[in-house]
Amino acid sequence: MTFEQLVKRLEEIVMALESGETKLEDVNKLFSEGAEITKKCYEILNESKGKVSVLREELGKLIEKPLS
Repeated sequence: MTFEQLVKRLEEIVMALESGETKLEDVNKLFSEGAEITKKCYEILNESKGKVSVLREELGKLIEKPLS
C-alpha cells in the first residue's frame, strides 16, 4: 500500500472507533491494525526523510542540500 492509502485506512479506522458503534471484539482488531499502519507510516516517513533535499539559490546558482 502507498503512504496515502495507509493514511486513508487509518482515517477509516479512527472514524469507526470514534463512532461508538463498533463491537468490542472489532475494536481490538481495529486498534491493532491502526497501530501497525502507524508503525508502517513512520517507517516510510523516516526512509523518505533522508531522500528529501532543498534547492537554495546561492550566488545566482541553485544548490541542492539535504533537508536536516
